[in-house]
Formats: sequence, C-alpha cells, structure tokens
Amino acid sequence: MTDHYTIHPRVGEAEGVDFDVGPADDDGAVALAPDTKPSGDAPAIPLRAPAELDKHTRVELLKEERKIAAKYHGGPMWGYVAATWGGYAIWLALFPLTMLDLVPMWIAFPLATFIATAGYIPAHEAMHDNIARPGSKHRWVNEWVGKVATIPIVFPFSLARLMHLQHHYHCNDPVKDPDYPDEAPGFWAAWYKTWYNRQPGVDGTINTYKRVVAEMGTPEAAKALKDTIMVQLLYMAVLFTMAWTGYAIEAALVWWLPRHIALSYVRFYLSWVPHHPREGRTSRYEQTKVFKSKIGHFLSMCMETHAVHHLYPGIPNHRTKAAYYELKPILEKRGVDCSAL
Repeated sequence: MTDHYTIHPRVGEAEGVDFDVGPADDDGAVALAPDTKPSGDAPAIPLRAPAELDKHTRVELLKEERKIAAKYHGGPMWGYVAATWGGYAIWLALFPLTMLDLVPMWIAFPLATFIATAGYIPAHEAMHDNIARPGSKHRWVNEWVGKVATIPIVFPFSLARLMHLQHHYHCNDPVKDPDYPDEAPGFWAAWYKTWYNRQPGVDGTINTYKRVVAEMGTPEAAKALKDTIMVQLLYMAVLFTMAWTGYAIEAALVWWLPRHIALSYVRFYLSWVPHHPREGRTSRYEQTKVFKSKIGHFLSMCMETHAVHHLYPGIPNHRTKAAYYELKPILEKRGVDCSAL
C-alpha cells in the first residue's frame, strides 16, 4: 500500500523557500508559478476560502502571503545547533554527576526534564531541513541535530521525521494523520491521552505509528522501524544496568521520568492544543488554530502561532510569531480566526 502514503517534494525549492504541501480542497488548486506543481494525489498549493472570495482574490491574497512569508524563511540557525549539543552534553553529564553525588536530584531532575522537552524544538527544525538543506555542505549538521536532540525522549529521528511529515501531508485525516489519536474532548482528557496512548495494547500513537510505517512499505519506513527497535533496546539496557548496579533512582529521575514528562508535554502543546478540534478540519487554513497560551509563547514551545508553521514549515520556530503578525490581515481574509492574538 505504498500509494496510500506519499512523500511529496517541496514546493518552491528553486527559490529556496519551503511551502507546505497539504491535502486537496474541494474547490481545487490554483497554479501560481511554473514551479508550483501537484505531486501524487495532492495539489501543491491547496486553496479553500470563504465563499465571498472569488478565485482572482484568492490568487492575489496567496501571492501577497507568499511574498511576506519569504521574508521570514531561513536566517542563522546555529543557535539551535549549540542548544542541542550543549544540552545533550549537560544531560549526559548528569548521569555520572548524580551517581557520584556531585549534583543533587532536585537540580538534576528538572534540568533533565527541561533538556528532554526543549530538545524536540531543534529536532523539529531538522525534520523540515531548516538547519541545513539537502545538498548543502552543512547537511550533516542538520541530521546530527535531529539524531542527538531526540535521544533523551528515546524517539529516533528517522521515525520522528517520517511521522511528522506524514502529519503535514495528511493533517487531521483520521486514518492517515499519525497524530490523530491525540485528539481529545478537553484539557484534562488531552493530558491523560498523552500518557494513555503510550501504553502497551492501546490503539493509540504507538500502534498508529506502527500501522503507518507498515503501510508505507518504503526503505525509509523500514529503516525507521529498525532504528526504533535499536534505540528502545539501548534505552532499556541502560535503565536495567543502572538499576542492577544500585542507581535505580538516578536512572528514573535523569532519564525515565523526564522522558515521559517531555513526551506528554510535546504531544499536548505541539499536537493537541493547536489542532483541536481535529474533526473535519483538513483544508489549508483550518488545520491549525491561533491561540493564547496561559503560560506564554516560549513555554508553550512557540505553538501559539503554529498555523504559520503549517502554512510555511520553512519559517523557523522562533520567527513564526513575527511572521504571524505580518500575515494576520491576509489570514483573517482567508477565514482564519485570529482573535486570540
């Protein structure tokens, strides 16, 4: 069933600008430039707008939207690299430091949790090749940022990228979107589901990932599955060895518990909050929502403006808020509810 899940090329690659590829819309696609081409069963730039916007208006709005978005693509990304490798070095050092009683657990535990959680952001940038594009001389940096950043959460980069891109290609599709199981009716139910979906035998995120990988049937999918098995075995071997040698508390508070807290935090703020409610919201401008976080833009992992990321994943995470405010008038005309910000 390899035709069920497809890998789409980037739109606007020649311009150095990464425009998202989303699901088809009922009113069709509008070709804006020679490099804007549909791939597989999805048009390159799907357009759906309020009924009062005619085709010409939508085309003009999209041209202006792309012009603004292009201003925020790229830029220096070395901060993500330094944060990833610096954070990983600190996290790795916490193991001997806590085992030797050089760092108390009340410091090590929250620090390990922060590093595990925050590490997903640079990994997320690497998933979209925002740190270094394919073919560039620094491409290896992009790949190693992704691989290193996902170690604390025991989520191999190969699988994380594969599933995240499928989420973009099939956002909010109840069958094809690997993140759809995160949907929940409310705040507390969503937090509960971030834990429940990871339990053995539950038809949640883990089993959905397995199904999607199996249905893709590609070499990349097979590699991702193999990487997952290897990483999980290594993780369990480290925990078992530490517990066997008398360091069970250190293992639990430096890796096991921080990992689970980080996974729940990431799934809540990157998956549930910006996409809820998911049902029927599959068109370009309704896949995500703009929201005001009670804990602020930074602590919510900059997801208040996640809508910009889905429209233009080539815009780095730290620049989505500025891009949102400049795009806001256009987004409102396209029917996006921008009242929260």
